[in-house]
Amino acid sequence: MTEQATGAHHPQPRPRSGGQQSAPVEYVTGAQSLIRSLEEVGADTVFGIPGGAILPAYDPLMDSTRVRHVLVRHEQGAGHAATGYAQATGKVGVCMATSGPGATNLVTPIADAHMDSVPLVAITGQVASKSIGTDAFQEADIVGITMPITKHNWLVTKAEDIPRVIAQAFHVASTGRPGPVLVDIAKDALQARTTFSWPPVMDLPGYRPVTKPHAKQIREAAKLITTARRPVLYVGGGVLKAQATAELKVLAELTGAPVTTTLMALGAFPDSHPLHVGMPGMHGSVAAVTALQKADLIVALGARFDDRVTGRLDSFAPYAKIVHADIDPAEIGKNRAADVPIVGDAREVIADLVQAVQKEHSEGHKGDYTAWWSDLNRWRETYPLGYDLPEDGSLSPQQVIERIGRLAPQGTIFAAGVGQHQMWSAHFIQYDRPATWLNSGGAGTMGYAVPAAMGAKAGRPEQTVWAIDGDGCFQMTNQELTTCALNNIPIKVAVINNGALGMVRQWQTLFYNQRYSNTQLRGEPSARAHGTRVPDFVKLSEAMGCVAMRCEDAADLDTVIAKANSINDQPVVVDFIVHEDAMVWPMVAAGASNDEIMAARDVRPLFDDAAEDFTAETPM
Repeated sequence: MTEQATGAHHPQPRPRSGGQQSAPVEYVTGAQSLIRSLEEVGADTVFGIPGGAILPAYDPLMDSTRVRHVLVRHEQGAGHAATGYAQATGKVGVCMATSGPGATNLVTPIADAHMDSVPLVAITGQVASKSIGTDAFQEADIVGITMPITKHNWLVTKAEDIPRVIAQAFHVASTGRPGPVLVDIAKDALQARTTFSWPPVMDLPGYRPVTKPHAKQIREAAKLITTARRPVLYVGGGVLKAQATAELKVLAELTGAPVTTTLMALGAFPDSHPLHVGMPGMHGSVAAVTALQKADLIVALGARFDDRVTGRLDSFAPYAKIVHADIDPAEIGKNRAADVPIVGDAREVIADLVQAVQKEHSEGHKGDYTAWWSDLNRWRETYPLGYDLPEDGSLSPQQVIERIGRLAPQGTIFAAGVGQHQMWSAHFIQYDRPATWLNSGGAGTMGYAVPAAMGAKAGRPEQTVWAIDGDGCFQMTNQELTTCALNNIPIKVAVINNGALGMVRQWQTLFYNQRYSNTQLRGEPSARAHGTRVPDFVKLSEAMGCVAMRCEDAADLDTVIAKANSINDQPVVVDFIVHEDAMVWPMVAAGASNDEIMAARDVRPLFDDAAEDFTAETPM
C-alpha cells in the first residue's frame, strides 16, 4: 500500500463551502506545510534528532508555538518515547529522524509499536527525489524496510501532498486496530514552494475498519455465557486501546465470570477486584493459567491468543468453546478457531454484550458458576504469588519492586524493561487503573523502559512516572536520562541490578546445567571483591544530570524510595543491588503445555481431569 512517486494525480485539499469566504491562499515551503499539518492534527510533542535530509523541517519547527520538540540522544529513544507518550495519553505518538541511519534506528521501536498496536507516526527525511535509488549519501529504503512492521507507509516526493498524507497518517495510526505508520519525505519536497490549506481531502480507498459488531454474533455469545459452567473473560490490550474499561467492569460484574488480564492489559480491570484471577501466560498466576485450561468457555476481548499465553497451542484450553472479539479480523482464527467470531471495536462489543446478557437474564437464563468459583478460589489460595527473602540478607528484587508499588503516589505510571524485572513488576505492583502500566509485550524490547517513561512523563507531566529497569536494559538506552535532565522531564528510575541478564540466566539455570555463558554483567568475581563497579550507575546517572542513590540493605529500602518520591524537579535513579539468583515463578517452559506450569521450583501443580481436581506434585 506504499505510495510512490508515480506522477499520478492526487486530490487537492477540499475547498471551503457553504457560502463562506475562502481563506487566503498561503504560500509556504513543504517543510512549513509539514509543521502546520502537525499542528492541525493536534500533535503537541515530537521526539527526534535532526540530520541532513530532515533538516529543512527543523527550521519552521523552531517557530512553532504548538508543537514541542524533544531532542533525544538516539533515534531508538525517540521511537520508544513516542510509544510511551501514546500509551500513557491515548493520543498518537510522533517521532522524527533523518534519512539512512537515522531512519533505520527507528526500526526497533516501530516494530515494537506494531506488535503492541500502539498509534505512532514516524516521520523521516529522505534524499532528494532524483537521487532515490542511486545509493546516495545516507540513503536507505525505509519505506521498504518498514513495510512489514507498519499499518501503512508513504513516500512523499511532492510538497503539495504533505498535508493530505499527514492527515491520512494520523487517521490510519489511530483508527481500527491502532499501530505505527511511516511518512518518508524527500528533501526536495520539503524545500519546494507550495500552498497550504486545511483540511485536506483524505484518499484512503478500502480503509474502512469495522467497529460495530454483528448483532447475531453478540446474541450467540451472550447465550454461551449464560449457559456455560466454567467461563473466563480473557482480556487483552485491545480493551485498553478501545478505552473500554468501564464497560468491561459492568460486563464482568453482570456475569460474575472470572477475569484474566494479559501482560498488555494490566489495569484494564482492577487487580484488586474479587473477580480478577490474575495474569495468564508463561509467567502468569497459577489460578489464571488453570482457569483458561479448565474453562468450558473463553470470551477473548481484544486479545490474540499469542504463544506466551497459550503455551503449546494444541494443548491450550482443551474443553473450551471460544468467543473471539477483535477489531482486526486477521486475528480471529489465526491461532485458535473461534466458535463465535465477532469483529468490532472492543468498547462497542462489550457494551452490546452487556445488553444481550441482560436480555438473557430477563428471560431467566443465568449462569451458575458456584462450583467454578469454588475451584478458582482454592487455586488462588493454594498457589498465591509470592517470593522468598534471600538467606544472606541481600535485597530481594521482588521486595524492592513491591515496595516501590506500595509507596508510589496514587496514579503513578510504571514503565518496565524486559526480563525478570518486567514479570516481577507485573506480579507485585497492583494495577487498578488503565494507562498506568507500560511495557514491551510482543517484541520484548530491552531498553524500552527509560525512553518510554520519558515519553509518558512528557505526555502526563502531572503524574509520577517510575521506570523499573534491569541493569542489562538500562545500559541500552540510559543516555535518554540526559534528555530528561535537560528538558525538565523528571522521571524516576529503579535499576534492579543483579549483575546479569537475569531472565537469560534463569533459563541457563533451569535448562543449561547452570552454564552461565555471557550473561554476567558485573565482571569477574575478583573485580567485584574489590568493590569495582563497571559501570557505576550512580556516577553515570549523576554525570547525566540526575539525582542518584544506591540501596543494598533492606533496612534502607523504604527510606530510599521515599526520598526518590520526594524529588520532583530532577530525574532520579536508584541502583538497587539485588540477589542474583532470584527467579520468576510461576513458569511454563517455552513450547510446553500450560498443564505443566511450575508454581515454584520443583513444585508442579497437576490437573486431575477425572476428578476435576487440582493437586501438587514435587518431582523427585
